[in-house]
Amino acid sequence: MNNLIVSPSILAADFSNIVAEVTSIKTANAEWVHLDVMDGNFVPNITFGPKFIKDLRKHSDLYFDAHLMIENPENFIEQFAKAGCDGICFHFEATKHVHRALQMVKANKKDVGISINPATSVDLLLPILSELDQVLVMSVNPGFGGQTFIDYSLNKIKQLHALKVKHGYTYKINCDGGAGLSNIIQLRQAGIDVVVTGSAFFGAQDKKAFIKEMCDKGNL
Repeated sequence: MNNLIVSPSILAADFSNIVAEVTSIKTANAEWVHLDVMDGNFVPNITFGPKFIKDLRKHSDLYFDAHLMIENPENFIEQFAKAGCDGICFHFEATKHVHRALQMVKANKKDVGISINPATSVDLLLPILSELDQVLVMSVNPGFGGQTFIDYSLNKIKQLHALKVKHGYTYKINCDGGAGLSNIIQLRQAGIDVVVTGSAFFGAQDKKAFIKEMCDKGNL
């Protein structure tokens, strides 16, 4: 198993001091920046768009993982690719043309990910798993930070891991919502490769120590 990747979500950051907040992710030795893009339609919240990411890209060389919680993501994929995202993950539930959107991300030479809501079955992804770089399991209902982990998400992670091993797929399994020091061992044992953390990271007094403890527990 590869080393755990911790991906702090800037949804929990102080946007008035965003460059320093993103710099703190690198200083803490985290590898990814999780970018929650919300449109107020697919989810009941609004965050930011490509311009914000483009401006932020100038201040960080970390892996930018855009999580598009927006309706009809295919209408915006090229914009987010040009903004400097390294990976683009969109929701299975947000488009009628999942494969078309997937191919658009690939055409822009970005890593492609699919995210599924808590009530969406892993089985719906079976036809496209071989083409994915990431599967993001929502372990809370998307739209807001600080929610409690939904326990049956573990079974979906286990299923994705079993399919990955059985067929030799290469996608990373990511988990978003309610993850932290209290459940990282369970999540890792279930098969995750990447974990999104928001308020737990940005609320930590010693962010570097937090990342180290997450990785130490996750890499046992």
